[in-house]
Amino acid sequence: MSYDTDILIAGGGLNGPALALGLAQAGFAVTVVDARPETARADDNFDGRGYALALASKRLLDAIGVWKRVGDNAQSMNEIKVSDGRAGEGPSPFFLHFDKAELEEGPMGYMLEDRFLYRAFLDAMREEEAITKITEDSVVDQAVDATGVTATLASGKTIRARLLVGCDGRQSGVAQRAGIKRSGWGYGQTALVCAIAHEKPHDGIAHQFFMPPGPLAILPLPGNMSSIVWSETDENAKRINALSDEDYMAVLRPRFGDFLGKIELAGARFTYPLNLTVANEFVAERIALVGDAAHGMHPIAGQGLNAGLRDVGALVQILSEAQRRGEDFASILVLGRYQEWRRFDTHALVAATDLTNKLFSNDNPLLRIGRDIGMGLVNASPRLRRTFMREAAGLTGELPELMR
Repeated sequence: MSYDTDILIAGGGLNGPALALGLAQAGFAVTVVDARPETARADDNFDGRGYALALASKRLLDAIGVWKRVGDNAQSMNEIKVSDGRAGEGPSPFFLHFDKAELEEGPMGYMLEDRFLYRAFLDAMREEEAITKITEDSVVDQAVDATGVTATLASGKTIRARLLVGCDGRQSGVAQRAGIKRSGWGYGQTALVCAIAHEKPHDGIAHQFFMPPGPLAILPLPGNMSSIVWSETDENAKRINALSDEDYMAVLRPRFGDFLGKIELAGARFTYPLNLTVANEFVAERIALVGDAAHGMHPIAGQGLNAGLRDVGALVQILSEAQRRGEDFASILVLGRYQEWRRFDTHALVAATDLTNKLFSNDNPLLRIGRDIGMGLVNASPRLRRTFMREAAGLTGELPELMR
C-alpha cells in the first residue's frame, strides 16, 4: 500500500505544528493542512494575545527546537497571586501566593505573545524536510479502511495517510466525521481579552482576581505590559465590548485596581464565549484527537494550550515507541494507549477548572467564606502550596519524555 504521508494533521493552529515537529523529529513523514494563510497571524503587529505556558510546556517547546526562537520574547512568571473580591472593593484578606523561589526548577511558567509563537512554529516547520505544509485548504471528508485513511480536501485533492490527527478545534470536523460525540455545556460567560500598558513594572507577577461574574487574570508580558483575560456574564460582556475604548477602560479600571499605576489599553480587543466540551473518545480507527478537538475547558487556570501540548508529547511518545517495536502505530490498539494516558489527566483538569469556576463565580456569602478560608489554609501550608505550584507548572502526573 502506498501513502502520501505517514501522518496527516488537520489544523495548523499551535498544537498541530507542535505535533508535526515532534513527529518529524521522531522519524515520521507528516503533512499539515491549515485553512488559514500563513500570514494570518505571523505579522509583527502587537495585538495583545498571549499564552501562559507552564514550565513543562516550555520544556516541550525547547525539545522540538521552538523555544530557542522565542525565549528572548518571553516573560517569566516569577510569582502568582490569587485573590477573591468584588470590583472596586479590592481583594479579601485571604489569598494564595506562589513564589518561584519555592520551586527548584525555576519559574512556574512564561507568558508569550501569539505572534512570536506562531511565527516560530512556521519557521521551524519550513526547516524540517519531513513536514509538508498545505495552507488555505481544509479536510472536508475522510474514509478509513484496514490499512489507512484517505482524506479529501476542500480543493478536491486527496491525501492517503496511515493516521489522521484532528487538531481542528472544539468543533472538530475530524471528530464529527469519525462519529465521536461530545459532552459539555456553556458557562453563560464570555472572556474579554486585551493588553494593558501600565505605569509601574509588574515584576513578573501574575494575578488571578475572582469576582462574582467571573475571574480576571492579569498576566505579565515583557516591559510594562500585561495581558488581560476578563470573564463576565454573556450579557455584561456584550454590553462592555460594545463600548468605546475609553468607556471600556472606565469599566476595567475598578476591577484592575491601581497597584500598577495608570493603565491604558494597548492593542486590539477580543471576545470568546466560554464553554466546556470534551470528546467522549479521543481516538477511533486510524483517528486521534489532540488539543481543543479532544477537550476545551474554561481558561480559569490558563491550561488550555498546556493540556494540548501534553497531548502532543504523549502522542509522539506512543507512536514512536510503537514504530520502534514494529507495530502498526495507527492501529486502534496503539491509539488506545494514548487515550488511556490522556483521558484521566484531562478529565481531572476539566473537573478542577469547572469546579473552581462554579465555586468562585458567584456572590454566595457562605461559599465566599468557605473559599477564602480554604485559600488561607493552603497559603499557610508550605507543602500544600508547593503541590499547587507544581500543578500550575505542569510538573505533576506522568509526564511525556518531551516534557521531562
